[in-house]
Amino acid sequence: MKRRAFGALMAGVAFAATLATGALAQDKPTMGVVVKIGGIPWFNAMETGIKEKGAELGIDAEMIGPTSADPALQVRAIEDLIAKGVDVIGVVPNDEAALEPVLEKARAAGIKVVSHEGPGINNVDWNFEMASAQGFGETHAELLAQKMGGKGEYAVYVGSLTVPLHNAWADFAIAYLGEKYPEMKLIGERYGVAENVDDSRKTALDLMAANPNLTGFLAFGSQGPIGAGRAIEERRAVGTVHVIGPFSPGQGRDLVKSGAISGGFMWNPAEAGRVFVTMGKMLLDGTEVAEGTEIPGLGKVSPDAAGKDIITDNLIAINADTVDGLADLGL
Repeated sequence: MKRRAFGALMAGVAFAATLATGALAQDKPTMGVVVKIGGIPWFNAMETGIKEKGAELGIDAEMIGPTSADPALQVRAIEDLIAKGVDVIGVVPNDEAALEPVLEKARAAGIKVVSHEGPGINNVDWNFEMASAQGFGETHAELLAQKMGGKGEYAVYVGSLTVPLHNAWADFAIAYLGEKYPEMKLIGERYGVAENVDDSRKTALDLMAANPNLTGFLAFGSQGPIGAGRAIEERRAVGTVHVIGPFSPGQGRDLVKSGAISGGFMWNPAEAGRVFVTMGKMLLDGTEVAEGTEIPGLGKVSPDAAGKDIITDNLIAINADTVDGLADLGL
């Protein structure tokens, strides 16, 4: 009898422990971050940051990367997160306007929303940027002008014609070059290929064939410089045609060393992933973001409360001197 009573007692303790563990798991906040596209180095690094910070802060955080840069796939992923009842949704938008209705639905369900590279979105609690649109565009434009000697024909890539921030960068860059370097001529308007290496490469080959005086590519979108750089190697135009833009150092290291990519600037996507989770935790805790608030990964911020934007400048130069060190960090 004593043995049976002891066994029953221990079974009860185990059952209670199981219930407690389940309760703790249920109490753990959940967060899903929907990015532009999965499986590319930039967002692989972001996913690492999301997971690291989630583990540190006690948040069950995951990244969802659609199979293509299609706004409809982002909407579907956010719908799925709403159905799961997550506490926080993060998003890096392909098309801000396409996401407004589903993000409004998320917020109506009591879900906190954080965006990155989405300064025009209304249905968010906060949007954060690690570079101002003007600073990012103009810094890249100036580097291209230096490489091209302030004259010649150039083309501009963006991730797609619906990615607001890429197009804002392009707007500032084109305006800057038009004012400061009148001898530089833009070919066409802009090409929405920079989220795909093959499309970027093919477009570069076609543009160089059709425009023999083209000597520069300004590529906003992490796959744009890679594809254009490969095209330049194929055409044996290294040193003659210059590619400038943001890209993952690990992916572009060899192209930088060969001279096919002349350089660019970036922020740390892994750090952006960590900021996503930090911002989510702050929202869940009811932490106020005010002038001078210190946010890990962003520093002391000057938030635009009306626009729900937190914009900082945390640019890192990518060039032959820095690319190895950045790549070795897993970027």
